[in-house]
Amino acid sequence: MFLKYSSASLIFKLLLSLLFGFIVPRAIRAQTAAPMNVSFAKEIQPIFQSKCQGCHQPARSGGSYVMTTRLGLLGIGESGKSPIVPGKPQESLLLEQIAPDASGIAEMPKDKPSLSEPEISLIHRWILEGALDDTPVSDASLINSEHPPVYYSPPAITALDFSPDSKTLAVSGYHEVLLHPTDGATPPVRFVGLSERIESIRFSPDGSRLAVAGGSPARMGELQVWNVADRTLFLSIPVTFDTIYGASWSADSSRIAFGCGDNSLRAVNATTGEQVLFQGAHNDWVLDTAFSSDSSHLVSVSRDRSMKLIEVATQRFVDNITSITPGALKGGLASVDRHPTRDELAVGGADGTPKLFLMHRPANKPRQIGDDFNLIRAMPSLPGRIFEVRYSPDGSKLVAVSSADGRGHMRVFATEDGKQLLSFDTETGGLFAADFSPDGTQIAVGGLSGTIWILNANDGTMVRDFVAVPLSPRTASTNQK
Repeated sequence: MFLKYSSASLIFKLLLSLLFGFIVPRAIRAQTAAPMNVSFAKEIQPIFQSKCQGCHQPARSGGSYVMTTRLGLLGIGESGKSPIVPGKPQESLLLEQIAPDASGIAEMPKDKPSLSEPEISLIHRWILEGALDDTPVSDASLINSEHPPVYYSPPAITALDFSPDSKTLAVSGYHEVLLHPTDGATPPVRFVGLSERIESIRFSPDGSRLAVAGGSPARMGELQVWNVADRTLFLSIPVTFDTIYGASWSADSSRIAFGCGDNSLRAVNATTGEQVLFQGAHNDWVLDTAFSSDSSHLVSVSRDRSMKLIEVATQRFVDNITSITPGALKGGLASVDRHPTRDELAVGGADGTPKLFLMHRPANKPRQIGDDFNLIRAMPSLPGRIFEVRYSPDGSKLVAVSSADGRGHMRVFATEDGKQLLSFDTETGGLFAADFSPDGTQIAVGGLSGTIWILNANDGTMVRDFVAVPLSPRTASTNQK
């Protein structure tokens, strides 16, 4: 018995000494270790990305100053002074410009809230420590307007849109949007920006501007607004922590709406970039938006399977346009489009069935569990899930595209009775984007293969097809072998 007690006591003392042996040195090291240097990649760059790069990037270098790289940050802009002097924060113009005055207003960011005190202190400390750049080589962006993407294979086409005059087709690329003349007579114009992934493209109603929704997955969302005529970036608005979706213009071109991966629906002033609407009624990603004919209301669709109606002036949630019956909704909704002349909606999503809905429920028809009063009709289903639906210019037709089992499918329906009018199928991968030309003569479709197909909107015959991006000579020659 004595031996057992002695053994247990020795084991306890041994464990206790080992425990203190681990804890005490760690505590001493924690007290004596020098503080870590400020990380440019993890701490400074995110501040600049969310607060500064909208106006200071290669495509839109306000004051001739670019803040997307350390090299650009150390450059001298129009002021002629050094914005950042490594090791000398007191001589760095940037700190002067971001420091708020007695009233709490700073010179930069211009016309926006000042940086917080912790953010300013962090930038001050980074400069004091030498303004070092710890960005991994793999994270450094090598793409800008002077160095556009070089393609060795076509990227998937996630978005496309015809200009109002039917002369231009805007197509998504990697870090860019390409504006192709519809007759193919000249090479495309390339709008190269910060966003790696382009999710949505929409010309303004008058065709003078182009809204682009996208971002860098799991890092940032961005809304770009380009001036089409002079090929310049008019606005770059960083939004949320992930790519954004489904851009749409109000009828007077004063607002742009879009959906976000944080489940929010937002709209901004199309001239200033100021946020003018925020709605959090959805509980999953908001993937597409559409304004009512008079822009008084805004519609959004989401992965949460619902289509919601919002009053723009009050930012108030009005109604679920889709059924609220449990089990009635069969999957997330990916695309919505409004009829060109009246407040009717086309929607498509995971169940593969294009549907038409009334936007507004009559006042004398209160919502009830079990009803789907706003539904006008459901079209025949496509294989797989639908990625986009678009009305023809006169609203008499609807095009829908889908993906299933490595194949792409397009169907055109008559909106009056749901009859299928045209079909197109490809074995080269899913179809993700489609649009009617505003003159009503053509349909453009694209998807995984990176090929654009232009079809006759009346009989479905092929007008032409082409790869949406310029391929490198090496790849082109390889493909020919």
